[in-house]
Amino acid sequence: FSSGRDVGAIGTNRTDLTHHQLMQRGHRGILQVLDLDVPIIVACQGWTIGGSFQRALICDIRIATEGARFMLPEATHGVIPDTGGVARLFQMAGHGLASDMVLTGRVLTADEALAAGVVSRVVPPGELDATAREMAETIAAAPPLTVKLARRVIGNLASPAVRASMEEELLAQTVLTTSHDFAEFKAARAGEREPRYRR
Repeated sequence: FSSGRDVGAIGTNRTDLTHHQLMQRGHRGILQVLDLDVPIIVACQGWTIGGSFQRALICDIRIATEGARFMLPEATHGVIPDTGGVARLFQMAGHGLASDMVLTGRVLTADEALAAGVVSRVVPPGELDATAREMAETIAAAPPLTVKLARRVIGNLASPAVRASMEEELLAQTVLTTSHDFAEFKAARAGEREPRYRR
């Protein structure tokens, strides 16, 4: 599916915008997904990592192939997930799994994702596209207003927490990327040494 963004670029800015402004711009794009009138089905095969995993979590339905893997490695790069997906992961799988994935960067298998409600189906790799298309055709065959209103009802249950989480993530990531901890993390990694954090 996607290995996400280059986390090494976090905190380095190649534009006139601040990191905070870049995140705000990115959040505007992500929030558009929540405001659409049509559902989004995400077909995950291979690795779905970091920001790409968070974007998949924001969508309506996720299906995966056998052997698919999911990961939130941001903390191992000195930052936090920052695109709202953690709120949705928390809603689906609870505090324990969300904390485990965010704090340790552990890999979630397709079968674990199914058991935790992160994906709704796991299919053989050769059936992923056909399954996604069949689901989309089933949804498209329903009355459009029914689909729109059903998505709205479900969204109103889940989206307020996602929006609130994104606001917190925006502030936290802005603080992190200008912190001594983050500078020390990057310096230690570049110098191939153990970091010396202030306690």
